[in-house]
Amino acid sequence: MLTGAGISAESGVPTFRSADGLWNKFKPEELASMAAFVANPKMVWEWYNWRRELIANVKPNAGHFAIAELSALLPRFTLVTQNVDGLHALAGSRNIVELHGNIGRSKCSDCGLLVPEDCHIDPSAIPACRGCGGKIRPDVVWFGEMLDPNIIDAAFREAERCDLFLSVGTSALVHPAATLPVVAKRHGATLIEVNLEPTPLSAMADISVQGKSGDVLPVVVEALKRRHRLSPSGEPR
Repeated sequence: MLTGAGISAESGVPTFRSADGLWNKFKPEELASMAAFVANPKMVWEWYNWRRELIANVKPNAGHFAIAELSALLPRFTLVTQNVDGLHALAGSRNIVELHGNIGRSKCSDCGLLVPEDCHIDPSAIPACRGCGGKIRPDVVWFGEMLDPNIIDAAFREAERCDLFLSVGTSALVHPAATLPVVAKRHGATLIEVNLEPTPLSAMADISVQGKSGDVLPVVVEALKRRHRLSPSGEPR
């Protein structure tokens, strides 16, 4: 399964730019990049702390919880997400591949060593890495950065071997994530898309449903539960 910003939007997760506030005068590229961090790490951390506070007040929605149920119902399940908000884990999903990192984590800008998740970053006194002394930054993929090759390789391996691929709440425009459902389809998987509006993936999908994930996915889960109860072996068929 692949999820994008659409499922988080249903929980009210703000995008890079909210409707008001101090940060409206900045373009995301001016804050979410290594160049910005090198030039003004204090400002970048002030922005990320502000975003963390916003996300801390957001809860998983019915779509997140339905996916968590799917992860428990299916014998083999992998969730690949483009989102950095951590809501899938909060809802209880397992086996999550976070393509773009997690805004709740921090790491060294030089060696990549992760720091404890409960470590609060004071923008006026950014801590140094205990391993190499580099500045601590958010553990997210910034503009101009490559995805972690181990993470994206894992995502493509799962796409190649899956029987069913669900694409949920994503525009299917951001690569390389947008290639994952195409790869799955070419390797024989059934492709199901759930999104508010048609995407470049819609014509390829075996089933394309326009609607909110919070409305559609619980119905899918209930159907799987009924099938599970009716299976003589006691396993999903």
